[in-house]
Amino acid sequence: MILTGKNAIITGAARGIGAATVEAFASEGANVWAFARTPNPAFEARCQSLADRYRVWIKPIYADLTNEAAVIAAIKQAMADKLPLDILVNDAGTMGEDTVFQLTPIDEMRRIFETNFFGTMFLTQLATRWMARKQRGAVVNIASVAGINGGSRLDYSASKAAMISATKTMARELAISGIRVNAVAPGYTDTDMTKGLGEKVEQSAIAQTLLRRKGQPEEVAAVAAFLASDRAAYVTAQVWSVDGGIL
Repeated sequence: MILTGKNAIITGAARGIGAATVEAFASEGANVWAFARTPNPAFEARCQSLADRYRVWIKPIYADLTNEAAVIAAIKQAMADKLPLDILVNDAGTMGEDTVFQLTPIDEMRRIFETNFFGTMFLTQLATRWMARKQRGAVVNIASVAGINGGSRLDYSASKAAMISATKTMARELAISGIRVNAVAPGYTDTDMTKGLGEKVEQSAIAQTLLRRKGQPEEVAAVAAFLASDRAAYVTAQVWSVDGGIL
């Protein structure tokens, strides 16, 4: 197991890629502070089930990333366990309405950036200060191929492009503290978020991939686990596309 004894924060842990990442990390021996936005008994039951199955601990913690006070409280709750933080996986994100650029309200763009970028950056500031105490750590940002190639929704694509740029800058600044920072850029992946895009969008996305299929959350989570592990100890400032081959 490549993450045995590591302690990780994973955001967006209640569903989609975040939920798959919690299981992937647990299966590789990591303990997890599983960050989600709202209390959910089913989520807590799943965390306990995974913890029992893989003989690790998984602690649900709730915080709205757009609320700085809530983020501070969540980090304090995790730090109260008196353990080092080895890994942060930033998966929490949202997608706006399907509107063209010229008709997208600026307030809607701000809303998307508050979760996908600003809230994530604030959490990462706090988490990397915690990591720096031990002069080691790994940050994995879940971005999107839309942040590389552009997409049909400007606010979402731009927020992911900002995350990719931030990944490279953070990697440069945090290397002195022994902290590696990488990003994973999924293509069209089978999640609740993409299901809402409709059949036409799905088929178009699949047609653009060499593998002619949509990705699975577990496939993205596996790459995140590798990048967070010591097997990727010489990898930083990189963006790994997990997109089925988009040329």
